[in-house]
Amino acid sequence: MSLNRYRFRSTWHVCASPAAVYEVLSDIANYPLWWREVRSATKIDDESGVLRCRSFLPFDIVVQVRHSIANQQAGLLRAQLTGDLEGFASWEIIGRDGGTDLVFDQEVVVNKALLRRLVLIAKPFFRGNHDLMMRGGLKGLKQALADRAASES
Repeated sequence: MSLNRYRFRSTWHVCASPAAVYEVLSDIANYPLWWREVRSATKIDDESGVLRCRSFLPFDIVVQVRHSIANQQAGLLRAQLTGDLEGFASWEIIGRDGGTDLVFDQEVVVNKALLRRLVLIAKPFFRGNHDLMMRGGLKGLKQALADRAASES
């Protein structure tokens, strides 16, 4: 396996319906509203956009995201990524215990030149940076879903 290839998997649980979760996660353009590490999103069309992300480390990752699977009934979202990262990211959305479990999978190759050069010394920092980003995403998603539920009641 290439040193510049990464595989990430995270599992979250939120107290909201799978339909509400799907609605938030499928709207790429609104990620910066609830996920602070997604610094900007530019909508290209209904299926794609460009995201600029930054967590703890002092560099941006810019990726074009294009839905390749968007199936609400099956609880699946998958996007192809190009740009600083090349690969895919996916969400599996599973109703459980009055809420929703989410399984995030991402497999990417790093294209950004600076990160490719630093891989031998910085790979653990890259993984830690990703972990921080995911913690921020879970916190933001929970808050966005709580705000949404409060506005509907």
